[in-house]
Amino acid sequence: MALPGPLNRYLLLMAQEHLEFRLPEIKSLLSLFGGQFISNQGTYGKSPFWILSIPSEEIARNLMKRTVCAKSIFELWGHGRSSEELYRSLRSYPVEKMVPFLHSDSTYKIKIHTFNKTLTQEEKVKRIDALEFLPFEGKVNLKKPQHIFSLLEDYGLDPNCIPENPHNVYFGRWIADGQRELIESYSVKKRHFIGNTSMDAGLSFIMANHGKVKENDIVFDPFVGTGGLLIASAHFGAYVYGTDIDYNTVHGLGKASRKNQKWRGPDENIRANLRQYGLEKYYLDVLVSDASKPSWRKGTYFDAIITDPPYGIRESTRRTGSQKEIPKGMEKCPESHVPVSLSYHLSDMFFDLLNFAAETLVLGGRLVYWLPVYTPETGTSLHICQTITLCYTKAITPSGRNISVG
Repeated sequence: MALPGPLNRYLLLMAQEHLEFRLPEIKSLLSLFGGQFISNQGTYGKSPFWILSIPSEEIARNLMKRTVCAKSIFELWGHGRSSEELYRSLRSYPVEKMVPFLHSDSTYKIKIHTFNKTLTQEEKVKRIDALEFLPFEGKVNLKKPQHIFSLLEDYGLDPNCIPENPHNVYFGRWIADGQRELIESYSVKKRHFIGNTSMDAGLSFIMANHGKVKENDIVFDPFVGTGGLLIASAHFGAYVYGTDIDYNTVHGLGKASRKNQKWRGPDENIRANLRQYGLEKYYLDVLVSDASKPSWRKGTYFDAIITDPPYGIRESTRRTGSQKEIPKGMEKCPESHVPVSLSYHLSDMFFDLLNFAAETLVLGGRLVYWLPVYTPETGTSLHICQTITLCYTKAITPSGRNISVG
């Protein structure tokens, strides 16, 4: 596929939360839909405005059907550091690209969006009137227009120092909105079955997007907990499966995590959560299992492994075992035996997780997990969402299987 030309530009309006996860999510989704992240923009820090080159409008629409980090995408017709620069940019935009959306049989409206500043209605009307040089021939329809155009102004990031004039001004045709509403509709507050460490809905969808989860994939979570990550993957059409060492969590037993509720109800479990969202058909199973013990036959089963390992803070890191030395030949316990729990060091846990992924992911499959990081310079702890892709490298391992950080 040829690289897109300089005029195939789109403007992404990003949400101002989870800033460090926005770029990996957009890159993963563009790769999933056959696109490539191409941009001349220098940095993608805290700015909500990103200019991208995308091969087609179809890919742009598919991107917005998945992303929870972006609010909207626009076909960019012009931009500049001032209104005058914007108008010159718009005049240089090919008229033949505008005409299909401005003809006399069409309806339209123009919206004004400002970041870090509020305009009066009079100021908005003035900005719309200044665009009269554009060849609009259709009728204005504010309720149900066929085409929506937006003028977007960026007044920087400092709410205590708002400039008189915007740093950047953009104009474009609205293409689609992102999936921000999923954060509210899948909110943990409304969920049937929750635990002390149930994953935030927004972060769950971001992890599923990092994992490039798609329809008919098989997604596995070895530290499944209450299944929040399975729900996000199932929403995108993947079949989900999980394990956890905690018997009560897997079977929905024991004390409840909700306020004013002492014990969990008879139908509080992971399957009930998927049923709540109409996703039960994607539920394969959840088992009580120790992630440190090899319990799988050798083979590649999963398209993605998406998980949130316990860090030993709100949830303890545990594995089965014994402090006593086990006599040779006595490693296997009778079926009635309930093994005791031992501490499970983070380094061992992640080593086991990486080995498991290398053995069970399909080629090109992804492992997405949270990694706790302590920074001694500031004395603070962070959580990094790490994504790893399984690739094929003959030179490294005899089996030709290796994992590479993506």
